[in-house]
Amino acid sequence: MELTPIGTVTAHLKPPIMIGPGPYGVRMFVEILDGDLTGASEAADVAQLTGKVLSGGGDWALIGADGWVRLDVRVQFQTGEGGVIFASFPGLIEMTDKVQQAFMEGSSTEFDDQYFRVTPQLETGDSDLSWVNHTLFVGEGRFLDGFGLQYNMFRVG
Repeated sequence: MELTPIGTVTAHLKPPIMIGPGPYGVRMFVEILDGDLTGASEAADVAQLTGKVLSGGGDWALIGADGWVRLDVRVQFQTGEGGVIFASFPGLIEMTDKVQQAFMEGSSTEFDDQYFRVTPQLETGDSDLSWVNHTLFVGEGRFLDGFGLQYNMFRVG
């Protein structure tokens, strides 16, 4: 099995809205404002993923009593060629002190400051990018200053 870098997603966010404790943990919503999708594929058999992150997406995160955040991110990308990709990013974040600070203050972390992993699921009707419909992806994440996120995404081969 190989992991091939396919790109980086950088997203700008609104500060989190705390929905509050409920039966499954503490729910919060983080709205996605915009961002960039920068391709980095070295594979000859796939088209580059480049474009922008569209507004209207978000993360319906759940903070569990076990100190882990379960991600439920849904977002749309528009490629430089005009195609649209829907993406769902389930994942896990370890709720370290740095992560808590990033959530509340909009500060940054490095990729190795916490366990922050996602398993993006992409879909599109764009024939040039149809390979995303039958490809498994993984990613690592970190927080950026000013309520932002960055994901390095990899194709599982």
